[in-house]
Amino acid sequence: MASNITWHPNLTHAERASLRKQKGVTVWLTGLSASGKSTIACALEQSILARGLNAYRLDGDNVRFGLNKDLGFSEADRNENIRRISEVAKLFTDSCCVTLTSFISPYKQDRDLARQLHEKDNLPFVEVYVDVPVEVAEQRDPKGLYKKAREGIIKEFTGISAPYEAPEKPEIHLKNYEGVSIEESAEKIIDYLIENKYI
Repeated sequence: MASNITWHPNLTHAERASLRKQKGVTVWLTGLSASGKSTIACALEQSILARGLNAYRLDGDNVRFGLNKDLGFSEADRNENIRRISEVAKLFTDSCCVTLTSFISPYKQDRDLARQLHEKDNLPFVEVYVDVPVEVAEQRDPKGLYKKAREGIIKEFTGISAPYEAPEKPEIHLKNYEGVSIEESAEKIIDYLIENKYI
């Protein structure tokens, strides 16, 4: 790290939360491609905004159009992708936003780093495992990615030719293949946030 930079302290999170009348929290949705992460995050964002609270969704594909457009899909680039998102999510949450991230984030070590970054600054982090068997995700396959992975067109594809390390103790475990609607999944997360006084 450069030696000629200085951290400039600002309002504390508690001071900002008092002024904003809202706490911040990062809700980290993880799961296979086509598990429903982004769809649930969209419904969740709308529900939170409808309550008059500030929320913002950071989506895996969307972030790669800008902030992370220089990254590919090697393991090193995936790690850097999640590291950057972790830092951005922490900033959003420190600003008292309900920050929703929907990233495959296949490696436990990367998700643990995201949590540690938040907890180091006493910022809440809620991991949501959007769980579907790879067979179900592959049947959905709205982008045709699993088909391309099976054909060898896409290399290092999570769940097919690259690993997905499922969370061991997520705060919320959504089995998104058991007939539960998107709205019900979003409400389950809302209920958790209310119960724990994050919103």
